[in-house]
Amino acid sequence: MQGELVVVEPLAPSHEAALFAAGRDPEVWPYLTAFPNAAETRDRFHRWMEEALAASEEGAEGAFAILDRASGTPIGSSRYMALRPEHRGLEIGWTWLGRPWWRTGANVETKLLLLGRAFEELDCERVELKTNARNERSRAAMEALPAQFEGIHRRHMKVPDGWRDTAWYSVIAPEWPTVRAALRERLAGHGLAAYR
Repeated sequence: MQGELVVVEPLAPSHEAALFAAGRDPEVWPYLTAFPNAAETRDRFHRWMEEALAASEEGAEGAFAILDRASGTPIGSSRYMALRPEHRGLEIGWTWLGRPWWRTGANVETKLLLLGRAFEELDCERVELKTNARNERSRAAMEALPAQFEGIHRRHMKVPDGWRDTAWYSVIAPEWPTVRAALRERLAGHGLAAYR
């Protein structure tokens, strides 16, 4: 999937070194609960990569690398997960970008590409997005899509420091044209002529 700012492609072992470098800022990881501070050491990051690649290999998830289109450098990752083909649904999650790419439009375009593929190619009826209820930055990004807030699932997940309350959001197929237009408008605001 290719945009103006990013390319989203299947995660591969060749992405590991650059992704480790991109994810070194600890502010990237605090709410990614299965691997908090995954880029703290090369060994921890390698375990994160192995898990993501294994989930893709098994068909349980689809892990992606996000590349800076201009340089080809991997700058982050995202996944299709909670795959429910019988109900034409999936979740977009595990999304992270290296801090230098925050507020650049890279995340907005990544969501445009992933949602576009989900609704237009995979014929999804529902795409879910979830985050730690305390993760205000992530919740603001979901609301800006705009995804619909569906509530808080209390004590939804066991995490290293206790329990996580999870905020649930979704986009459904009838809402996709409005969401697509909003994402394109935001990207035009980043000066990308292709989205005007």
